[in-house]
Amino acid sequence: MTRRHISTGSPFELKGGYSRAVVQEPWVFVSGTTGYDYTKMVLPEGVTAQTHQCFNTISAVLNQCGSSLQDVVRVNYVVSSRDYVEEVLEIAGQYFAGIRPAAMIIVAGLLEEAMLVEIEVTAVKR
Repeated sequence: MTRRHISTGSPFELKGGYSRAVVQEPWVFVSGTTGYDYTKMVLPEGVTAQTHQCFNTISAVLNQCGSSLQDVVRVNYVVSSRDYVEEVLEIAGQYFAGIRPAAMIIVAGLLEEAMLVEIEVTAVKR
């Protein structure tokens, strides 16, 4: 089986020696993705904007892999404060209400103080 690595061009990927996603048919493993707009290396303010940007990046990466949010079977959320849990899950519901993947949420510190949310998904190509 061929393994394919997907990159957003983020300096974090090079520095950390990882890929934004790895495709190992039929699976797509998307690394933890923060709210950065990796094309501009800009981190929007606020958990709402960061959460939507996470989903924008993840969706674009999945599309590049021949997959989509509809194919997500597992999602892991990390938020930097309990205060963000409800808001992040409400936004996630907008993307996953009809899909309902297995999920987990953790409250923990992230790499940079300005990072408020990180989302990791696993998808299976149908």
